[in-house]
Amino acid sequence: MADPSTPLRLGVIGVGHLGKHHARIAAGVAGARLTAVADTQRDRAVAAAAAAGAKVFEDYRDLFGQVDAVTVAAPTEKHHEIALAFLERGVSVLVEKPITRSLTEADALIAAAKQSGVTLATGHTERYNPAVAAVMPLVSTPRFIEVHRLGVFPDRSLDIDVVFDLMIHDLDIILALVKSEVSAIEAVGVPVLTDKFDIANARLRFASGCIANVTASRISRERVRKIRFFQPDAYISIDYAEQSVEGYRLKRRDGQRPEIQGGQLPVAREEPLKREIEDFVGAVRDKRAPLVSGEDGRRALALAQAIADKMETV
Repeated sequence: MADPSTPLRLGVIGVGHLGKHHARIAAGVAGARLTAVADTQRDRAVAAAAAAGAKVFEDYRDLFGQVDAVTVAAPTEKHHEIALAFLERGVSVLVEKPITRSLTEADALIAAAKQSGVTLATGHTERYNPAVAAVMPLVSTPRFIEVHRLGVFPDRSLDIDVVFDLMIHDLDIILALVKSEVSAIEAVGVPVLTDKFDIANARLRFASGCIANVTASRISRERVRKIRFFQPDAYISIDYAEQSVEGYRLKRRDGQRPEIQGGQLPVAREEPLKREIEDFVGAVRDKRAPLVSGEDGRRALALAQAIADKMETV
């Protein structure tokens, strides 16, 4: 990438439920060209590559030497193997969440990226949600956070607990906003339709005194994706799916009753995954840190693992 006018050669590995959208967006992102798509199911790779005329492979190793950066949307169990192979060859990587299966594997990716001097980003897509971006400057001293992320039973990601599948999205958001160490964890989970936890609740206490009550379920009859922040004189609510924000604050006036001000806040709707991939491409081209780094992915994974370790069954 010595010539800034040359498009970044981008590859997508794994084009299943989420990866096919990686390929769709990569085919049109500014500053890059979708060069290659790899998937063990060739028909999926062919379909994902068609619009951009990208090369198709069944083995990700065939991309070596043909790409400057890749996005990895393969199953979690393959994240470490695939991402490490590219990072060690000086290829930047965006790996979907959770970054890896273990902290040891995450550390290996972070070390390889530093050794090669390339970008390692983690696909915590909610951080790119315009509603979250609108709220980031407003949440300063949260005292209580309430999260509900409920989804219908999926046909994917059943190899991992709901903590790593769904809850980890909100753990990343909470860590980005609270900026304090977790001092205590209480957690409970129930395996309902699989041998993994399908519904879980965690209560997190931070050194700052903030409490977060986080619920995630993949067996709900309806989809709910909401997070609420309570801080002195203010309340802020995000509906991730609707990309909407409500905010209220208490305005105190000398000698008069306090007045509640607020309502719906303006949010410019945009596809979070598109923002994520654009940020990754920009980070690689400009040699800057991505919004969600490999270290951020590791932090979210570490908290998810700590919750899983504390999990009790009911």
